[in-house]
Amino acid sequence: MDLINAQFDQRVLLHGADLPWVDSPVAGVQRRMLDRIGGEVARATSIVRYAPGSHFSPHTHHGGEEFLVLDGVFQDERGDYPAGSYIRNPPTTRHTPGSETGCVIFVKLWQFDPADRTPEVIDTNKIGRVDDATRPGVAVTPLFEDERETVSLETWLPGTRLDAVMPDGAELLVLSGGFTEGVDELRAWSWLRVPRGGRLTAIAGAQGTTVWVKTRHLSLVQVPPSA
Repeated sequence: MDLINAQFDQRVLLHGADLPWVDSPVAGVQRRMLDRIGGEVARATSIVRYAPGSHFSPHTHHGGEEFLVLDGVFQDERGDYPAGSYIRNPPTTRHTPGSETGCVIFVKLWQFDPADRTPEVIDTNKIGRVDDATRPGVAVTPLFEDERETVSLETWLPGTRLDAVMPDGAELLVLSGGFTEGVDELRAWSWLRVPRGGRLTAIAGAQGTTVWVKTRHLSLVQVPPSA
């Protein structure tokens, strides 16, 4: 069993653009692993790259799959998903993923409520954002919310300062621009996990930043039954 950043009570920062690509069992598909519990069946958070013309064989996501297209166009039999597409394939979903032109996605596996059967397909390029009245300089694009988690995109204007305890923890992936967090500088594809009760102290950079954010989920870490 692989254990990668599997201590969910610890802060983790990885610069996804700098990590080595690791070959998957499928030719042309490579991964940068951010966290993982399991083997090929795993609770996992990864950045995945599909070479042009690569694809997986048909398979079922017994634990669900959530992903955001970072670059290129992801495809399956349901359609084409350009950069900015946010997809939730709940448990029991079956598809044949691939990319004719190549793509990069940020993907989370085996992190759904086992009873969830609600798919989501959102083109974030086509929806707006709402200013957060409690955090000046922050605008939010809601993506998903249920009793287990909240997922959104946040845009922080240049110089925006955020300083808050995160009682339920948080995960953040920088999509564009960047910010500092303490002594660390985060840029595109930097991934930060703030544990439950941890503090986020961030200052948006000169270009501002857009960040994928998930909260309220870190108390629900489960290992796939076949891992």
